[in-house]
Amino acid sequence: MICGWESVAMNLILPWPPTQLSPNARTHWSVLAKHKKSYRQACALQAMAQGAKPIKTDKLHLTLTFYAPTRRAFDLDNALARIKSGLDGLADVLQVDDKHWSLTIKKADEIGGFVRVEIE
Repeated sequence: MICGWESVAMNLILPWPPTQLSPNARTHWSVLAKHKKSYRQACALQAMAQGAKPIKTDKLHLTLTFYAPTRRAFDLDNALARIKSGLDGLADVLQVDDKHWSLTIKKADEIGGFVRVEIE
């Protein structure tokens, strides 16, 4: 439940975060900045295409479910770090500062190559 002016429940699918955004990638800062900008824009466009729009609220809770593109193992803490710029793009669309968000993160058993975002 959202504490604020508007009650909203939304499910979005965001693209799988690129490998270059991993803290373990050790990408040069200028290359990393380009990847962050590109992924942020891609997530914002995907969210808008799925009907996301600005909402008025005090707080949001997001549940992030990571559907890896392969069965290869990955760490949830690394996945969260990789999606940071994508969540910034979502914050741009929703116009809710991400400092007011709480998060739940989990792995899906299925493969898919995307991140499901459930907004409450």
